[in-house]
Amino acid sequence: MTARIYKPAKNAMQSGAANTKNWVLEFDLAEPRQVEPLMGWTSSSDMRQQLRLRFETQAEAVAYCEKHGIAYQAFEAKPVARRVMSYSDNFSFKRRESWTH
Repeated sequence: MTARIYKPAKNAMQSGAANTKNWVLEFDLAEPRQVEPLMGWTSSSDMRQQLRLRFETQAEAVAYCEKHGIAYQAFEAKPVARRVMSYSDNFSFKRRESWTH
């Protein structure tokens, strides 16, 4: 049973950065999922896959795994590459690109 430690990316449907500050610990599947023959639902008897633990820092998540003897993979957070720009910057005289419409 291994666990993944990562910092979640921002959802494409959000404009804010909610739920992206904390580090998440998720467990991988211990056994494959099965399709129930009567209704066609996908099920599993592994309850750890439903568990998501949140930590303030990556070090806290790693310490938790080491304390409880859980094998883990830690993924580094990628830096956010984005230029902060306001709406009024579209009409600024100091624009770098020409105005096209």
